[in-house]
Amino acid sequence: MMKKKSISASKASLVFFLCQMISALDVPLDLLQPPTITQQSPKDYIVDPRENIVIQCEAKGKPPPSFSWTRNGTHFDIDKDAQVTMKPNSGTLVINIMNGGKAEAYEGVYQCTARNERGAAISNNIVIRPSRSPLWTKERLEPNHVREGDSLVLHCRPPVGLPPPIIFWMDNAFQRLPQSERVSQGLNGDLYFSNVQPEDTREDYICYARFNHTQTIQQKQPISVKVFSMDSLNDTIAANLSDTDIYGAKPVTERQPVLLTPTGSTSTKVELRGNVLLLECIAAGLPTPVIRWIKEGGELPANRTFFENFKKTLKIIDVSEADSGNYKCIARNILGSAHHVISVTVKAAPYWITAPRNLVLSPGEDGTLICRANGNPKPDISWLANGVPIAIAPEDPSRKVDGDTIIFSHVQERSSAVYQCNASNEYGYLLANAFVNVLAEPPRILTTANKLYQVIADSPALLDCAYFGSPKPEIEWFKGVKGSILRGNEYIFHDNGTLEIPVAQKDSTGTYTCVARNELGKIQNEVHLEVKDPTMIIKQPEYKVIQRYGQVSFECIIKHDSTLLPTVIWLKDNDALPDDERFLVGKDNLTIMNVTDKDDGTYTCIVNTTLDSVSASAVLTVVARPNPPFDLELTGQLERSVELSWIPGDENNSPITNFVIEYEDGLHEPGVWHYQTEVPGTQTTVQLKLSPYVNYSFRVIAVNEIGRSQPSEPSEQYLTKSANPDENPSNVQGIGSEPDNLVITWESLKGFQSNGPGLQYKVSWRQKDVDDEWTSVIVANVSKYIVSGTPTFVPYEIKVQALNDLGYAPEPSEVIGHSGEDLPMVAPGNVQVHVINSTLAKVHWDPVPLKTVRGHLQGYKVYYWKVQSLSRRSRRHVEKKILTFKGNKTFGMLPGLEPYSSYKLNVRVVNGKGEGPASPDKVFKTPEGVPSSPSFLKITNPTLDSLTLEWGSPTHPNGVLISYILKFQPINNTHELGPLVEIRIPANESSLILKNLNYSTRYKFYFNAQTSVGSGSQITEEAVTIMDEAMASRQVDIATQGWFIGLMCAVALLILILLIVCFIRRNKGGKYPVKEKEDAHADPEIQPMKEDDGTFGEYRLFSFVSSAPF
Repeated sequence: MMKKKSISASKASLVFFLCQMISALDVPLDLLQPPTITQQSPKDYIVDPRENIVIQCEAKGKPPPSFSWTRNGTHFDIDKDAQVTMKPNSGTLVINIMNGGKAEAYEGVYQCTARNERGAAISNNIVIRPSRSPLWTKERLEPNHVREGDSLVLHCRPPVGLPPPIIFWMDNAFQRLPQSERVSQGLNGDLYFSNVQPEDTREDYICYARFNHTQTIQQKQPISVKVFSMDSLNDTIAANLSDTDIYGAKPVTERQPVLLTPTGSTSTKVELRGNVLLLECIAAGLPTPVIRWIKEGGELPANRTFFENFKKTLKIIDVSEADSGNYKCIARNILGSAHHVISVTVKAAPYWITAPRNLVLSPGEDGTLICRANGNPKPDISWLANGVPIAIAPEDPSRKVDGDTIIFSHVQERSSAVYQCNASNEYGYLLANAFVNVLAEPPRILTTANKLYQVIADSPALLDCAYFGSPKPEIEWFKGVKGSILRGNEYIFHDNGTLEIPVAQKDSTGTYTCVARNELGKIQNEVHLEVKDPTMIIKQPEYKVIQRYGQVSFECIIKHDSTLLPTVIWLKDNDALPDDERFLVGKDNLTIMNVTDKDDGTYTCIVNTTLDSVSASAVLTVVARPNPPFDLELTGQLERSVELSWIPGDENNSPITNFVIEYEDGLHEPGVWHYQTEVPGTQTTVQLKLSPYVNYSFRVIAVNEIGRSQPSEPSEQYLTKSANPDENPSNVQGIGSEPDNLVITWESLKGFQSNGPGLQYKVSWRQKDVDDEWTSVIVANVSKYIVSGTPTFVPYEIKVQALNDLGYAPEPSEVIGHSGEDLPMVAPGNVQVHVINSTLAKVHWDPVPLKTVRGHLQGYKVYYWKVQSLSRRSRRHVEKKILTFKGNKTFGMLPGLEPYSSYKLNVRVVNGKGEGPASPDKVFKTPEGVPSSPSFLKITNPTLDSLTLEWGSPTHPNGVLISYILKFQPINNTHELGPLVEIRIPANESSLILKNLNYSTRYKFYFNAQTSVGSGSQITEEAVTIMDEAMASRQVDIATQGWFIGLMCAVALLILILLIVCFIRRNKGGKYPVKEKEDAHADPEIQPMKEDDGTFGEYRLFSFVSSAPF
């Protein structure tokens, strides 16, 4: 199995940036600002009573804030308590418990206030409670005597601690007691038995309570349980009763389910939103009941529902109001069921919808603080200003409270303050500080100038532009020195000034400028982005299976950005490679020499750069052939079977797929092992069928995917008793070798099939469909017997029976054979031939009578041969062809005939002995066909205006030639073809002189022959007429003229310009005709004639001189 992972550093940084985006605008600490609480202890703070109590309260502000505390609603004067100190430049309290202080004396509700000239922020109410881990109260525990099958509950009842302890049951040896569907621990810590069994008897059921805060464990006294079975109870009672007493304890009876917890048919449960809902049902019954959960009128929430404690506990995480409803548990066994309905109501402590956020305003600006929360029941919203209820706080004419919103209008510097929003209901409260800071500040950019960002291509790029100003500055981004403002869907502009490029590409590289401006000024900052190619593993390690002591290599070939320096690390099972010289780490591979079993595992190649990381894993499995089985044992020996068992050897990391069992017959073939059977690799015993009169030994071979193990040591020998043969010889046949005999053959029985000494065969035969008695003969252990003096090819019934010294085998089945065949006596008659075309004919004949075949009819053979060609009237060597048609077929097709030829054929019948006499020869002729191509075409004697053509007649005229067809056309310098000219030539001609041709012109010629059927295939040639000497000299003279050279240069320049324009148009999607080029060398028979465009000279009348062959 192979795995691959890829992590981009830029993606990891995305989380950090997004966290920044949701925070309020931070005020630089060098500017005046009200206090902000940065750290505080949890609301419910349980402390270890043995250690100092540290109550945290940290805040920032300008000027730095001072701190004060209240305890239980009144001022806490720390100067009057020597055990309490406040950390310097901090509001954190340290209560010294380790030097004599008592934690209980400092229980209470604490609240911290951080104050400066611009306002006061307050912490949550921090409830301090010391952890408690009280001892178990002393109690006398009576032993539990329980009847087998009854239910039982062992109560734990741990002491009340803070926080509540974790409960578990163990024995005296500190081993956890096993739990199951029958025995399990409830949510309250009690141990429930749905039904007790004798094995539940013990004296050390101990409940333990672990108090995590103080790291202590308390132990309850051991509980004793004694389970009485019905048999022992009856014996005990009977021993104590007189003979006149009648008593009989009832046996263990099965009982239908009864719920142990919760009791009754219904109950209620209230849980808070976001918590974990735990519902429990534990039932008694015999057999042990099975628990099932449903939600009435709905489905259990997917992905949040879990079953624990053997489905006795229903767990739903992160509950919401939608999870309210009725949940039913059903306990069921074979005798019936019981159920309980739990009505669940989900309430909610207050939770934020919109928490108030710090507000930075410039003088004269407006703004709002919004505080919205929800809960069940709906929480009450109240406002405080600088820690004082807003109703009694100093008046501020710019402030107006409207329920969950404070509206500010035309604020001034004196409007700066810290406001607290409190949302509370009966299940809890939320407290949030948010300041209003009135400042007039020009923009400033907090991000470092010229900061360099590097990201991997196709991942997000986040360019920071942290800023501050009052009024709040507007942010704009530009790319490049003179770039325009960035807009569009390819960019995301975040409220904190960050520019996000969701999918950075290589062309995203460059300098980006962030500009912040408000009415008091403008400032800008440049950052730089580099986009790198991703690191990739282009050749990953692959799953390997290697045999022990072999060598294996894992490849890890990488591709990376040239500016990044990768490091490659190899791990084995997510840990460093063993310190072993057999492990060789190369540039792009890992090689393990002399592999051992310990090298099994997962090998991972990790490639790291400063920006990304990729990995790929592969598994190495070290395998070998299995070790041979051992300890073979024979049991259950019977006359015809025995059971063989063995112990498998080590499978060597490759599962054994099957075991092969072999046997040796020490009586008939000592030293030779034969296949007996095979069984699946999970089986280690087999029942073997045996034959009589065999001295057996067995051995076992284990097989896995690697191969076969060495054979096991042989088992002990086992000699079976003799018996009559169980089977007769197989493959009995009767086939005559001569016309007057019958040869009976069979496959002899093998040695172990004889079942005893003195193996012989009884051979019997009689002629079929004739009322004859069986003739029989007993022969020795051979496989053939010949019956002489039989009629030719008549059917016989045959049977062969085995016998030995103890008797005969079962009656054998009969087979049908035939005496020997002889050659057929007569030839097929009425042979007819139907010529279909010039190369195909169909032949018919009448079948011969079956009695004359004198054997098995195998088919008919058609002999046919060409007598002569009708066009040449010349004889040649006769080559006969033979077609065989199997079975009783009376017609056949003769393909591949030559046109315009005379043929003869005859037909013969065929049996197993050979062919019968031939039918009289039948003569038929094939019609004319199209000729083959002329044997050659030569073009000679080129002049200024003529060419001489010579040709040879077709090798296969396939009829009477009536003419030749010559077609030709000129070819210009661009290989385009001119008009096509066709000339018909008498069949007796063999040469032609073409005159009135253009000088210095290439011509293409097409030449073929014709019969009355049509034209044959053509032959092509090309030739050129010679150039006129005067014209050649004039061309040379012109080529040396300066004006001509200048003209040619101008033409070349013009062509170059046209090519450039065409190239540009093509890139814009222009299309140009290419068909003329494709048609340049097309077959002239299908090429359309074109209008004369002046490319070729005018053609004059053509005359030719032909000569007959000598």
